[in-house]
Amino acid sequence: MNDVMEPTRIIQTKRRGLPPPLMFLLPWAVVYAAFFVFPFVFSFLLSFLSYNPLSTQETSWTGISNFSRLFEDPDFQQALRNTLLFVIVTVPLTTAAALGLALLLRERVPGRDLFKAGFFLPSILSMVVISLLFKLFYAPTGALNGALTTIGLGGHPWLTDPRTALPAIMLMDVWAAVGYYAVIFFAAFTSIPDELYEAASLEGSGTWSTFRYVTFPMLKPVIGFVVVINTIRSFQIFIEVFVMTQGGPLGSTNTLVLYLYETAFRKLDYGYASVIAYVVFLLSGVFSIFAIRRLKPSYTAAKKAV
Repeated sequence: MNDVMEPTRIIQTKRRGLPPPLMFLLPWAVVYAAFFVFPFVFSFLLSFLSYNPLSTQETSWTGISNFSRLFEDPDFQQALRNTLLFVIVTVPLTTAAALGLALLLRERVPGRDLFKAGFFLPSILSMVVISLLFKLFYAPTGALNGALTTIGLGGHPWLTDPRTALPAIMLMDVWAAVGYYAVIFFAAFTSIPDELYEAASLEGSGTWSTFRYVTFPMLKPVIGFVVVINTIRSFQIFIEVFVMTQGGPLGSTNTLVLYLYETAFRKLDYGYASVIAYVVFLLSGVFSIFAIRRLKPSYTAAKKAV
């Protein structure tokens, strides 16, 4: 009798535990809480404190003084302007270049797969490696100045001139990111029904008209997705600036995340650094929500068209 009851007891014991879906979600929830929820809440608390882990002074409550410092800090304001300029310039350029490259790769030409792999290659390289290569490329004795000198235009201190340092980094960022987004657009082309192109051809639509009235409307959801993830990435630009210019010259390439890094790990002002982190978070969120709201009607229209 005991032998018969034993399996039943085991089954009942198993049923008293967490349901299988929750058991599978539990490890993810623990990691999410440890690496997102806790830092998010702890950073919010730090923003109201004056906290230096190496200082002998006790941690004190500062209220909103860390937030008010944002409006009086010229270094923060310069970093904010540089970051916004970086986002406003690079996101449209990268999106347009990636879409144009995807259209070219869509044509059935010999070696198309090889070109596709070549353009995607920068996306799998470390940004540190890319930044070091472009630092050598922009150097006074680098390849760019060598080519300009050869054709009689002369060289230029690209990374030490405040007027050209940030544009030089922007150009490098567009080059490094365009291949990744081009592959996304190229994959999106396969989801467009061939019937739409056949109907456009029967109507006598040309190349530009077909792109404007067929391809572009169907790609709007993907364009919105690319804009959102590229915007979030651009607001978090750090490695390129840290490796190539350290925020110089004269702060012309200082960005929010670089300034956050310097405030937290060089000045050890964790309270003010937490405020800067929330500024980056809020700006990324506002831009993303705006893009998603613009994306939703396009996505609905595209679904109806299909």
